[in-house]
Amino acid sequence: MPRTARDVVFVDGVRTPFGKAGPKGIYAETRADDLVIKAIRELMRRNPNLDPALVDEVAIAATTQIGDQGLTLGRSAALLAGLPKSVPGYSIDRMCAGAMTAVTSVAGGIAFGAYDIALAGGVEHMGRHPMGEGVDPNPRFLSEKLVDESALFMGMTAENLHDRFPHLTKERCDAYAVRSQEKAAKAYADNNIQPDLVPVAIRRTDPAGGETGWGLATADEPMRPGTTLESLTGLKTPFRPHGRITAGNAAGLNDGATASLIAAEDVARELGLPVKMRMVSYAFVGVEPEVMGIGPVPATEKALAKAGLTIDDIGAFEINEAFAIQVLSMLDHFGIADDDERVNPFGGAIAFGHPLASSGVRLMTQLARRFEQRPDVRYGLTSMCIGMGMGATVIWENPHFDGNGSK
Repeated sequence: MPRTARDVVFVDGVRTPFGKAGPKGIYAETRADDLVIKAIRELMRRNPNLDPALVDEVAIAATTQIGDQGLTLGRSAALLAGLPKSVPGYSIDRMCAGAMTAVTSVAGGIAFGAYDIALAGGVEHMGRHPMGEGVDPNPRFLSEKLVDESALFMGMTAENLHDRFPHLTKERCDAYAVRSQEKAAKAYADNNIQPDLVPVAIRRTDPAGGETGWGLATADEPMRPGTTLESLTGLKTPFRPHGRITAGNAAGLNDGATASLIAAEDVARELGLPVKMRMVSYAFVGVEPEVMGIGPVPATEKALAKAGLTIDDIGAFEINEAFAIQVLSMLDHFGIADDDERVNPFGGAIAFGHPLASSGVRLMTQLARRFEQRPDVRYGLTSMCIGMGMGATVIWENPHFDGNGSK
């Protein structure tokens, strides 16, 4: 029989506070799977109208799928979170866009009718599993000159992007980074971040490994409020002598997890679940691996074309700040000012952190919060660059749109 696609909605999303990777980070003694389990449990607690047995799928992403980020993470996390054994799950790897891919993958199943409700998210514990741990790149990449060596190092690809767009200077990137920190601090002050954070109990140890007590993670650890242009000027450029990428204008190495509920709109409304965003279109594209940061540009163009929209129709942007240069290259392409108020109004990954595969859902929770506050905005997008030369964009419609706005 013929199939009719159904509208897919973002019901709810949560995340753990993001931590700094490493032995001094808040999650140094916390397992990766426990972070995502905590997010799943909180998501179910916040939505008591949803019978856990109605969850049709659990898709959880991780970039480094070994150790406590392995073992078919979607299924193992579902079991450990207390979902019924009848609920299946699987793992996803699309590097930084893991959680975003988890959302779009289950959304396709929902639109087709295979699922009604699904959980999608991601986790990355870069302290336990550094980016690239255990990988063995095929020597043909370099021996056959399929890519330049810089393609295998994300910071070097960002330096390459600076080479391609010399008018996007380090000074502009540093200024953007300062604004990200300022906006994040204001978002916390205005309570725009905390409602979607899941407090996490953390174990503290001394340098010898002895337990010194327990604490509670309730805020993002990487934030640096009070950052100034002057403080960023002299930072080291680890990827190139006299380069432009620094720890100040790029996201750090982080730990954290996200989870979201995705559903068919008719099912969500029947069950009395919130409808925070409606999916309009999405696109994943490939670009030259050496300049992977440009990926959001063609991804956005493709997603807009599929939706029958233009960039002028977008009233809210949540762009992952892996590097400031990556965001600015997208804004520059579309003729959007560096400080446009539509872009990352609550701050971004330069302030909050970027635990790789988890970040896509963070973008979505922040866009959903923006939609709730701005009924004059009809369309928004979440977008990110992806390692190995890719980009991703998801366009969303605001269910609170009142028709009085222009976007």
